[in-house]
Amino acid sequence: MNAVGAPRALRAAAAAEAVSLAVLLANLLTVHAGWVSSLTGPVHGTAYLATIALAWPAAAGPSAAAVRLRAFVPGVGGLLALRRLEGRSAAGARGSGESGG
Repeated sequence: MNAVGAPRALRAAAAAEAVSLAVLLANLLTVHAGWVSSLTGPVHGTAYLATIALAWPAAAGPSAAAVRLRAFVPGVGGLLALRRLEGRSAAGARGSGESGG
């Protein structure tokens, strides 16, 4: 997977992880339908594992450990890892002398 594809896949996995957690919690706080938990639980678990697996190769350089550790946070780890990756990319672009105006 190329450098552009990894964050795109990570973004999709992180979104699926966060949305599935929101559905699970909403179900728990309202009707607690068993079929919703049976359907959404495995989706959430798979998205969580995919987030960790996709964050591992996407992280490089001095902040790799920080990105990888953030991916392990349940529910929002993928979003935190993406934020760290995108922050590092923006800092790299500022440091390379690119000017916007």
